[in-house]
Amino acid sequence: MSGPARPEPAQADEPGDSEGRAGLFRSALKPGVRRREVWAWAMYDFANSGYTTVVITTVFSTYFVSVVAAGRSWATLAFTLALSLSYLAIMLSMPALGARADARAGKRRLLFTSTVGCVAATALLALVGPNDIALALVLLALSNYCYCVGESVVAAFLPEMARPNALGRVSGWGWGFGYFGGMLTLGLSLALVGWASSRGAEAHQYVPYVMLLTAFVFSISAIPSFVFLRERSAPSNRPALGWLKRLATAWHETGEHFRDFRLLLICGAFYHAGISVVVTLAAVYANQAMGFTMAQTMVLVFTVNIAAAAGALSFGHFQDKVGHKRALTITLWGWIVMVLVAYSAVQVWVFWIAATLAGLCMGTSQSAGRAMVGGLAPSRRLAEFYSLWTFATQLAAVVGPLCYGLVTWLTDGNHRLALLITGLFFVAGLVVLTRLDFARGARVRDTVLM
Repeated sequence: MSGPARPEPAQADEPGDSEGRAGLFRSALKPGVRRREVWAWAMYDFANSGYTTVVITTVFSTYFVSVVAAGRSWATLAFTLALSLSYLAIMLSMPALGARADARAGKRRLLFTSTVGCVAATALLALVGPNDIALALVLLALSNYCYCVGESVVAAFLPEMARPNALGRVSGWGWGFGYFGGMLTLGLSLALVGWASSRGAEAHQYVPYVMLLTAFVFSISAIPSFVFLRERSAPSNRPALGWLKRLATAWHETGEHFRDFRLLLICGAFYHAGISVVVTLAAVYANQAMGFTMAQTMVLVFTVNIAAAAGALSFGHFQDKVGHKRALTITLWGWIVMVLVAYSAVQVWVFWIAATLAGLCMGTSQSAGRAMVGGLAPSRRLAEFYSLWTFATQLAAVVGPLCYGLVTWLTDGNHRLALLITGLFFVAGLVVLTRLDFARGARVRDTVLM
Protein backbone atom coordinates (compact mmCIF):
# COMPACT_ATOMS: atom_id res chain seq x y z
CA MET A 1 0.00 0.00 0.00
CA SER A 2 1.52 3.25 -1.12
CA GLY A 3 1.35 6.43 0.83
CA PRO A 4 3.17 9.65 1.47
CA ALA A 5 6.89 9.34 1.79
CA ARG A 6 8.00 8.86 5.36
CA PRO A 7 10.35 11.52 6.61
CA GLU A 8 13.88 10.48 7.36
CA PRO A 9 14.50 9.93 11.03
CA ALA A 10 16.04 12.86 12.81
CA GLN A 11 19.55 12.56 14.12
CA ALA A 12 19.77 11.65 17.77
CA ASP A 13 21.87 14.68 18.53
CA GLU A 14 19.71 17.17 16.72
CA PRO A 15 18.69 19.77 19.26
CA GLY A 16 15.03 20.32 19.99
CA ASP A 17 13.55 17.04 18.66
CA SER A 18 12.04 14.26 20.77
CA GLU A 19 14.27 11.50 19.40
CA GLY A 20 17.35 13.56 20.16
CA ARG A 21 16.17 14.16 23.72
CA ALA A 22 15.33 10.47 24.15
CA GLY A 23 18.77 9.51 22.88
CA LEU A 24 20.37 11.99 25.25
CA PHE A 25 18.60 10.41 28.20
CA ARG A 26 19.28 6.83 27.06
CA SER A 27 23.00 7.54 26.79
CA ALA A 28 23.09 9.09 30.26
CA LEU A 29 20.85 6.78 32.29
CA LYS A 30 21.28 3.18 33.34
CA PRO A 31 18.94 0.55 31.85
CA GLY A 32 15.54 0.57 33.50
CA VAL A 33 15.76 4.17 34.73
CA ARG A 34 12.90 6.24 33.37
CA ARG A 35 13.02 9.95 32.66
CA ARG A 36 10.13 10.45 35.07
CA GLU A 37 12.31 9.13 37.89
CA VAL A 38 15.16 11.48 37.06
CA TRP A 39 12.67 14.35 37.02
CA ALA A 40 11.37 13.27 40.44
CA TRP A 41 14.94 13.10 41.77
CA ALA A 42 15.71 16.57 40.40
CA MET A 43 12.48 17.85 41.95
CA TYR A 44 14.01 17.35 45.37
CA ASP A 45 16.81 19.75 44.44
CA PHE A 46 14.03 22.05 43.19
CA ALA A 47 12.18 21.71 46.49
CA ASN A 48 14.97 22.20 49.00
CA SER A 49 16.75 25.01 47.16
CA GLY A 50 14.10 27.42 48.35
CA TYR A 51 15.11 26.72 51.94
CA THR A 52 18.77 27.61 51.47
CA THR A 53 18.02 30.55 49.19
CA VAL A 54 15.44 32.21 51.42
CA VAL A 55 16.27 31.06 54.95
CA ILE A 56 20.05 30.67 54.95
CA THR A 57 21.23 33.03 52.23
CA THR A 58 18.77 35.89 51.90
CA VAL A 59 15.78 36.72 54.06
CA PHE A 60 16.16 35.08 57.45
CA SER A 61 19.91 35.68 57.74
CA THR A 62 19.45 39.41 57.16
CA TYR A 63 16.30 39.46 59.31
CA PHE A 64 18.10 37.81 62.23
CA VAL A 65 21.11 40.13 62.16
CA SER A 66 19.23 43.39 61.62
CA VAL A 67 15.87 42.81 63.38
CA VAL A 68 15.88 39.81 65.73
CA ALA A 69 19.32 40.63 67.16
CA ALA A 70 18.87 44.37 66.50
CA GLY A 71 22.22 44.73 64.73
CA ARG A 72 24.33 43.80 67.75
CA SER A 73 28.04 43.34 67.07
CA TRP A 74 27.87 39.61 67.78
CA ALA A 75 24.77 38.96 65.65
CA THR A 76 26.60 37.53 62.63
CA LEU A 77 28.74 35.36 64.88
CA ALA A 78 25.64 34.03 66.70
CA PHE A 79 23.98 33.18 63.38
CA THR A 80 27.05 31.31 62.17
CA LEU A 81 27.45 29.53 65.52
CA ALA A 82 23.91 28.15 65.32
CA LEU A 83 24.56 26.84 61.85
CA SER A 84 27.92 25.48 62.94
CA LEU A 85 26.29 23.49 65.76
CA SER A 86 23.86 21.94 63.29
CA TYR A 87 26.73 21.09 60.94
CA LEU A 88 28.64 19.54 63.84
CA ALA A 89 25.62 17.36 64.63
CA ILE A 90 25.48 16.31 60.97
CA MET A 91 29.19 15.48 60.97
CA LEU A 92 28.82 13.18 63.96
CA SER A 93 25.55 11.50 63.01
CA MET A 94 25.35 11.35 59.22
CA PRO A 95 27.82 8.48 58.56
CA ALA A 96 25.87 6.29 60.99
CA LEU A 97 22.53 7.35 59.47
CA GLY A 98 23.86 6.65 55.97
CA ALA A 99 25.24 3.23 56.93
CA ARG A 100 21.92 2.34 58.54
CA ALA A 101 20.05 3.40 55.40
CA ASP A 102 22.38 1.24 53.28
CA ALA A 103 21.96 -1.74 55.62
CA ARG A 104 18.17 -1.64 55.28
CA ALA A 105 17.87 -0.16 51.76
CA GLY A 106 16.00 2.67 53.45
CA LYS A 107 17.21 5.85 51.76
CA ARG A 108 13.67 6.93 50.79
CA ARG A 109 12.44 6.54 54.37
CA LEU A 110 15.26 8.69 55.72
CA LEU A 111 14.69 11.25 52.98
CA PHE A 112 11.01 11.55 53.91
CA THR A 113 11.70 11.92 57.64
CA SER A 114 14.29 14.63 57.14
CA THR A 115 11.99 16.53 54.77
CA VAL A 116 9.16 16.59 57.29
CA GLY A 117 11.56 17.87 59.94
CA CYS A 118 12.94 20.67 57.78
CA VAL A 119 9.52 21.80 56.57
CA ALA A 120 8.09 21.85 60.11
CA ALA A 121 11.04 23.78 61.59
CA THR A 122 10.97 26.29 58.72
CA ALA A 123 7.26 26.91 59.29
CA LEU A 124 7.93 27.46 63.00
CA LEU A 125 10.42 30.22 62.12
CA ALA A 126 7.29 32.29 61.48
CA LEU A 127 7.00 32.59 65.26
CA VAL A 128 10.31 34.48 65.54
CA GLY A 129 10.05 38.19 66.22
CA PRO A 130 12.36 40.94 67.53
CA ASN A 131 14.55 39.74 70.44
CA ASP A 132 13.42 36.10 70.07
CA ILE A 133 17.07 35.22 69.70
CA ALA A 134 17.11 31.82 71.42
CA LEU A 135 14.02 30.58 69.56
CA ALA A 136 15.44 31.75 66.24
CA LEU A 137 18.77 30.02 66.74
CA VAL A 138 17.24 26.71 67.89
CA LEU A 139 14.80 26.53 64.97
CA LEU A 140 17.51 27.59 62.53
CA ALA A 141 19.84 24.82 63.74
CA LEU A 142 17.07 22.20 63.66
CA SER A 143 15.81 23.09 60.20
CA ASN A 144 19.34 23.18 58.80
CA TYR A 145 20.18 19.79 60.32
CA CYS A 146 17.17 18.19 58.66
CA TYR A 147 17.95 19.94 55.38
CA CYS A 148 21.51 18.54 55.40
CA VAL A 149 20.29 15.00 56.04
CA GLY A 150 17.97 15.20 53.05
CA GLU A 151 20.66 16.78 50.85
CA SER A 152 23.03 13.91 51.63
CA VAL A 153 20.51 11.13 51.12
CA VAL A 154 19.08 12.38 47.82
CA ALA A 155 22.60 12.64 46.38
CA ALA A 156 23.12 8.91 47.03
CA PHE A 157 20.49 8.09 44.38
CA LEU A 158 22.65 9.62 41.62
CA PRO A 159 24.96 6.61 40.95
CA GLU A 160 21.91 4.33 40.85
CA MET A 161 20.44 6.28 37.93
CA ALA A 162 23.34 7.69 35.90
CA ARG A 163 25.89 5.78 33.87
CA PRO A 164 29.49 6.23 35.10
CA ASN A 165 30.38 8.37 32.08
CA ALA A 166 27.36 10.64 32.60
CA LEU A 167 27.52 11.42 36.31
CA GLY A 168 28.48 15.03 35.60
CA ARG A 169 25.62 15.87 33.30
CA VAL A 170 22.93 14.11 35.38
CA SER A 171 24.21 15.80 38.53
CA GLY A 172 24.15 19.08 36.62
CA TRP A 173 20.54 18.49 35.59
CA GLY A 174 19.58 18.15 39.25
CA TRP A 175 21.57 21.15 40.47
CA GLY A 176 20.47 23.31 37.55
CA PHE A 177 16.81 22.43 37.99
CA GLY A 178 17.20 22.96 41.71
CA TYR A 179 18.27 26.57 41.29
CA PHE A 180 15.02 27.26 39.46
CA GLY A 181 13.24 26.06 42.59
CA GLY A 182 15.26 28.53 44.62
CA MET A 183 14.34 31.26 42.17
CA LEU A 184 10.65 30.36 42.36
CA THR A 185 10.59 30.56 46.15
CA LEU A 186 12.71 33.70 46.18
CA GLY A 187 10.59 35.31 43.46
CA LEU A 188 7.38 34.64 45.38
CA SER A 189 9.04 35.94 48.54
CA LEU A 190 10.24 39.06 46.74
CA ALA A 191 6.71 39.73 45.51
CA LEU A 192 5.39 39.28 49.04
CA VAL A 193 8.05 41.59 50.51
CA GLY A 194 7.41 44.22 47.84
CA TRP A 195 3.65 44.09 48.40
CA ALA A 196 3.99 44.31 52.20
CA SER A 197 6.63 47.07 52.08
CA SER A 198 4.46 49.18 49.78
CA ARG A 199 1.78 49.11 52.47
CA GLY A 200 4.16 50.23 55.19
CA ALA A 201 4.73 46.84 56.79
CA GLU A 202 8.02 46.26 58.60
CA ALA A 203 10.25 43.19 58.41
CA HIS A 204 8.93 41.58 61.60
CA GLN A 205 5.43 41.74 60.09
CA TYR A 206 6.11 40.15 56.67
CA VAL A 207 9.10 37.83 57.23
CA PRO A 208 6.94 35.27 59.12
CA TYR A 209 4.77 34.92 56.02
CA VAL A 210 7.90 34.42 53.91
CA MET A 211 8.88 31.51 56.18
CA LEU A 212 5.46 29.90 55.81
CA LEU A 213 5.61 30.35 52.04
CA THR A 214 9.05 28.71 51.91
CA ALA A 215 7.86 25.72 53.94
CA PHE A 216 4.80 25.33 51.72
CA VAL A 217 6.76 25.35 48.44
CA PHE A 218 9.25 22.86 49.86
CA SER A 219 6.56 20.43 50.97
CA ILE A 220 4.59 20.52 47.70
CA SER A 221 7.61 20.33 45.40
CA ALA A 222 9.10 17.34 47.23
CA ILE A 223 6.05 15.10 46.68
CA PRO A 224 7.20 13.66 43.29
CA SER A 225 10.42 12.44 44.89
CA PHE A 226 8.49 10.20 47.27
CA VAL A 227 6.06 9.00 44.59
CA PHE A 228 8.41 8.10 41.72
CA LEU A 229 11.94 7.71 43.10
CA ARG A 230 12.96 4.04 43.40
CA GLU A 231 15.30 2.30 45.82
CA ARG A 232 17.65 0.17 43.69
CA SER A 233 20.59 -0.75 45.92
CA ALA A 234 20.39 -4.06 47.75
CA PRO A 235 20.71 -3.95 51.54
CA SER A 236 24.35 -4.01 52.60
CA ASN A 237 23.48 -5.82 55.86
CA ARG A 238 26.51 -4.29 57.54
CA PRO A 239 26.33 -4.44 61.36
CA ALA A 240 25.09 -1.38 63.19
CA LEU A 241 27.70 0.67 65.06
CA GLY A 242 27.52 3.68 67.31
CA TRP A 243 27.79 7.13 65.72
CA LEU A 244 31.39 7.82 66.68
CA LYS A 245 32.54 4.25 66.02
CA ARG A 246 30.92 4.23 62.57
CA LEU A 247 32.56 7.56 61.75
CA ALA A 248 35.99 6.36 62.90
CA THR A 249 35.63 3.05 61.03
CA ALA A 250 34.55 4.72 57.79
CA TRP A 251 37.41 7.25 57.98
CA HIS A 252 39.92 4.45 58.58
CA GLU A 253 38.60 2.49 55.60
CA THR A 254 38.98 5.46 53.25
CA GLY A 255 42.63 5.76 54.22
CA GLU A 256 43.29 2.03 53.89
CA HIS A 257 41.34 1.21 50.72
CA PHE A 258 40.07 4.42 49.09
CA ARG A 259 42.97 6.88 49.16
CA ASP A 260 41.68 9.05 46.31
CA PHE A 261 38.25 9.26 47.87
CA ARG A 262 39.87 10.52 51.06
CA LEU A 263 41.76 13.16 49.05
CA LEU A 264 38.44 14.20 47.52
CA LEU A 265 36.99 14.55 51.03
CA ILE A 266 39.87 16.80 52.11
CA CYS A 267 39.67 18.86 48.90
CA GLY A 268 35.90 19.20 49.30
CA ALA A 269 36.25 20.28 52.91
CA PHE A 270 38.53 23.13 51.85
CA TYR A 271 36.61 24.51 48.90
CA HIS A 272 33.20 24.03 50.50
CA ALA A 273 34.40 26.17 53.41
CA GLY A 274 34.57 29.02 50.92
CA ILE A 275 31.27 28.13 49.28
CA SER A 276 29.51 27.98 52.64
CA VAL A 277 30.58 31.56 53.34
CA VAL A 278 28.96 32.70 50.08
CA VAL A 279 25.78 30.69 50.68
CA THR A 280 25.43 31.68 54.33
CA LEU A 281 26.65 35.27 54.35
CA ALA A 282 26.12 36.70 50.86
CA ALA A 283 23.11 38.70 52.01
CA VAL A 284 24.91 39.91 55.14
CA TYR A 285 27.92 41.01 53.05
CA ALA A 286 25.72 42.80 50.53
CA ASN A 287 23.89 44.57 53.35
CA GLN A 288 26.87 45.43 55.54
CA ALA A 289 29.66 46.04 52.99
CA MET A 290 27.70 47.31 49.98
CA GLY A 291 24.68 48.92 51.66
CA PHE A 292 22.03 46.81 49.90
CA THR A 293 18.45 46.88 51.18
CA MET A 294 16.61 43.58 51.71
CA ALA A 295 14.76 43.96 48.40
CA GLN A 296 18.02 44.69 46.55
CA THR A 297 19.67 41.71 48.22
CA MET A 298 16.84 39.42 47.14
CA VAL A 299 17.21 40.61 43.53
CA LEU A 300 20.96 40.02 43.81
CA VAL A 301 20.52 36.45 45.05
CA PHE A 302 17.90 35.86 42.35
CA THR A 303 20.51 36.84 39.77
CA VAL A 304 23.10 34.57 41.41
CA ASN A 305 20.67 31.66 41.13
CA ILE A 306 20.17 32.30 37.41
CA ALA A 307 23.92 32.18 36.87
CA ALA A 308 24.22 29.08 39.07
CA ALA A 309 21.51 27.26 37.11
CA ALA A 310 23.23 28.11 33.82
CA GLY A 311 26.56 26.92 35.19
CA ALA A 312 25.23 23.62 36.55
CA LEU A 313 23.21 22.75 33.43
CA SER A 314 26.02 23.47 30.99
CA PHE A 315 29.03 22.43 33.03
CA GLY A 316 27.94 18.82 33.55
CA HIS A 317 28.44 17.99 29.87
CA PHE A 318 31.82 19.74 29.93
CA GLN A 319 32.79 17.81 33.05
CA ASP A 320 32.00 14.44 31.45
CA LYS A 321 34.00 15.46 28.37
CA VAL A 322 37.20 16.84 29.92
CA GLY A 323 37.24 14.80 33.12
CA HIS A 324 36.15 15.42 36.69
CA LYS A 325 39.49 16.60 38.08
CA ARG A 326 40.19 19.11 35.30
CA ALA A 327 36.66 20.48 35.48
CA LEU A 328 36.87 21.00 39.24
CA THR A 329 40.26 22.68 38.86
CA ILE A 330 38.77 25.21 36.44
CA THR A 331 35.86 26.05 38.71
CA LEU A 332 38.12 26.51 41.76
CA TRP A 333 40.19 29.04 39.81
CA GLY A 334 36.92 30.76 39.01
CA TRP A 335 36.15 31.02 42.74
CA ILE A 336 39.52 32.65 43.40
CA VAL A 337 38.88 35.25 40.69
CA MET A 338 35.44 35.91 42.16
CA VAL A 339 36.85 36.57 45.64
CA LEU A 340 39.41 39.03 44.26
CA VAL A 341 36.77 40.90 42.24
CA ALA A 342 34.35 41.10 45.18
CA TYR A 343 37.11 42.25 47.54
CA SER A 344 38.09 45.08 45.22
CA ALA A 345 34.49 46.08 44.45
CA VAL A 346 33.65 49.59 45.55
CA GLN A 347 31.17 50.40 42.81
CA VAL A 348 27.95 48.42 42.79
CA TRP A 349 28.30 47.23 39.18
CA VAL A 350 31.64 45.57 40.00
CA PHE A 351 30.01 43.73 42.88
CA TRP A 352 27.29 42.53 40.49
CA ILE A 353 30.01 41.04 38.28
CA ALA A 354 31.45 39.23 41.30
CA ALA A 355 27.99 37.95 42.23
CA THR A 356 27.43 36.58 38.73
CA LEU A 357 30.81 34.83 38.86
CA ALA A 358 29.86 33.38 42.25
CA GLY A 359 26.66 31.98 40.79
CA LEU A 360 28.45 30.32 37.87
CA CYS A 361 31.08 28.83 40.16
CA MET A 362 28.53 27.70 42.73
CA GLY A 363 26.52 25.70 40.23
CA THR A 364 29.57 24.08 38.67
CA SER A 365 31.55 23.24 41.81
CA GLN A 366 28.66 21.75 43.77
CA SER A 367 27.52 19.65 40.82
CA ALA A 368 31.09 18.52 40.09
CA GLY A 369 31.69 17.38 43.67
CA ARG A 370 28.51 15.32 43.82
CA ALA A 371 29.38 13.61 40.52
CA MET A 372 32.94 12.83 41.65
CA VAL A 373 31.66 11.13 44.80
CA GLY A 374 29.38 9.00 42.63
CA GLY A 375 32.38 7.94 40.55
CA LEU A 376 34.42 6.87 43.58
CA ALA A 377 31.79 5.40 45.97
CA PRO A 378 31.25 1.59 46.19
CA SER A 379 27.87 0.62 44.77
CA ARG A 380 26.64 -1.13 47.94
CA ARG A 381 27.62 1.72 50.26
CA LEU A 382 26.35 4.78 48.43
CA ALA A 383 24.47 6.38 51.33
CA GLU A 384 27.42 5.87 53.69
CA PHE A 385 30.01 7.32 51.30
CA TYR A 386 27.79 10.25 50.42
CA SER A 387 27.44 10.70 54.17
CA LEU A 388 31.22 10.96 54.42
CA TRP A 389 31.07 13.63 51.73
CA THR A 390 28.42 15.35 53.83
CA PHE A 391 30.76 15.09 56.82
CA ALA A 392 33.48 16.88 54.85
CA THR A 393 31.19 19.60 53.49
CA GLN A 394 29.56 20.20 56.86
CA LEU A 395 32.96 20.46 58.52
CA ALA A 396 33.59 23.13 55.91
CA ALA A 397 30.27 24.74 56.75
CA VAL A 398 31.41 24.98 60.38
CA VAL A 399 34.87 26.33 59.66
CA GLY A 400 34.12 28.71 56.77
CA PRO A 401 31.32 30.90 58.20
CA LEU A 402 32.83 30.69 61.68
CA CYS A 403 36.15 32.04 60.39
CA TYR A 404 34.26 34.77 58.54
CA GLY A 405 32.29 35.66 61.66
CA LEU A 406 35.42 35.71 63.84
CA VAL A 407 37.25 37.99 61.41
CA THR A 408 34.35 40.45 61.30
CA TRP A 409 34.13 40.38 65.10
CA LEU A 410 37.87 40.85 65.66
CA THR A 411 38.16 43.61 63.04
CA ASP A 412 35.05 45.50 64.14
CA GLY A 413 33.00 44.52 61.09
CA ASN A 414 35.60 44.38 58.28
CA HIS A 415 33.63 42.21 55.86
CA ARG A 416 36.02 42.83 52.97
CA LEU A 417 38.99 41.36 54.84
CA ALA A 418 36.85 38.40 55.93
CA LEU A 419 35.96 37.70 52.31
CA LEU A 420 39.58 37.93 51.19
CA ILE A 421 40.63 35.39 53.82
CA THR A 422 37.84 33.13 52.53
CA GLY A 423 39.71 32.88 49.22
CA LEU A 424 42.47 30.91 50.95
CA PHE A 425 40.10 27.95 51.26
CA PHE A 426 39.83 27.69 47.48
CA VAL A 427 43.61 27.88 47.13
CA ALA A 428 44.01 25.02 49.63
CA GLY A 429 41.43 22.95 47.75
CA LEU A 430 43.41 23.37 44.54
CA VAL A 431 46.60 22.20 46.23
CA VAL A 432 44.96 19.00 47.52
CA LEU A 433 43.27 18.35 44.17
CA THR A 434 46.66 18.10 42.42
CA ARG A 435 47.33 14.86 44.34
CA LEU A 436 44.04 13.16 43.43
CA ASP A 437 44.03 10.48 40.70
CA PHE A 438 40.38 9.99 39.74
CA ALA A 439 41.01 7.11 37.30
CA ARG A 440 42.91 5.20 39.99
CA GLY A 441 40.14 5.79 42.52
CA ALA A 442 37.47 4.59 40.06
CA ARG A 443 39.43 1.38 39.43
CA VAL A 444 39.67 0.66 43.15
CA ARG A 445 36.01 1.52 43.85
CA ASP A 446 34.43 -1.94 43.62
CA THR A 447 37.51 -4.16 43.69
CA VAL A 448 37.78 -4.04 47.49
CA LEU A 449 35.47 -6.46 49.25
CA MET A 450 33.77 -4.46 51.98
